[in-house]
Amino acid sequence: MAETKAKTPQSVDTTFTVPITKDNNSGWSCVVMEDSGEFFGTRRAVKIGGTIDGQPFEATMLPVGGGNHMIPIKAALRKLVAKEQGDEVTVHIKQRFS
Repeated sequence: MAETKAKTPQSVDTTFTVPITKDNNSGWSCVVMEDSGEFFGTRRAVKIGGTIDGQPFEATMLPVGGGNHMIPIKAALRKLVAKEQGDEVTVHIKQRFS
């Protein structure tokens, strides 16, 4: 029988305000967290949870080089916060899942 990995949340607390941009490789709307590799201690993908402009979300932060990660922002979440590419959002990361 295969063992399933449960999400184990680890509390973190960081907040930053950045514009929503378009990732050049994927075309996704996203925000970039600078120095996230140093903050999380890895340059690999990181599963997180928190809020964007007060709306809860979970996502996988993807490394984009230089020790930074991007957080994809789904269209439904952008609609909830009434923001599009170019608009600034406040991201509060509260949990890291491992």
